[in-house]
Amino acid sequence: MDPIAFTIFGVPVAWYGMLISIGIFLGIILATHRAKREGLYDDVILDLALIAVPAGVIGARLYYVIFKWDYYGQNPSDIFRMRQGGLAIHGGIIAGVLAGYIFCRYKKIGFWQLADICAPSIILGQAVGRWGNYFNQEAHGTVTNLPWAIEINGEMVHPTFLYESIWNFAVMFFLIYYTHKRKFKGQIFLYYLILYSVGRFFIEGLRTDSLMLGPLRVAQVISIVSIIGAFIAMQMLKNRKK
Repeated sequence: MDPIAFTIFGVPVAWYGMLISIGIFLGIILATHRAKREGLYDDVILDLALIAVPAGVIGARLYYVIFKWDYYGQNPSDIFRMRQGGLAIHGGIIAGVLAGYIFCRYKKIGFWQLADICAPSIILGQAVGRWGNYFNQEAHGTVTNLPWAIEINGEMVHPTFLYESIWNFAVMFFLIYYTHKRKFKGQIFLYYLILYSVGRFFIEGLRTDSLMLGPLRVAQVISIVSIIGAFIAMQMLKNRKK
């Protein structure tokens, strides 16, 4: 597939950026609807997005650059060239959540309440944005003869971007469904961390372009830490409610 969707006044517009933008837009719509049902003021999600979205993009790029410093240290001018990809979702989540926490403190809104509202939107954005990897022919898996394999550089490989997109959509629907059954604020967001991390851990094992920290795949390490941290936070929130 051509990574360029179209050209405006000689400026190429990449599918990668378009799909990330579409994911963000759909996430904002969903979160706005959920925020209204929670009784928050009308523009709370838009106000949050003005801070969290830029923070998330910067965090995602910074995270990627740090773990690819052997290349970017020699090519610093490429740090700001994101048209070809190079955003790590874990960095985006970390930066976005930190921005959201600061926003909640400033606006005097419960952090866990807003985190629950936004959790389905975050993973919706991830599900849509993953298709940008398809157009860039990246984030694919190892060679396979499965009937749904895709061809990359003359080889039939696992479409790991597709696996993760499907998993993310499934998690999103579960989070929306379970919202009516939650027992304490923060539970939906913590379920998001756990379920996304479980899927990412196994899917990452199939990828050929993982960010590495020595012999370890960074995404798998972060996934394990996220699962453990989410279970600990869940127990703390349960105790606090009691």
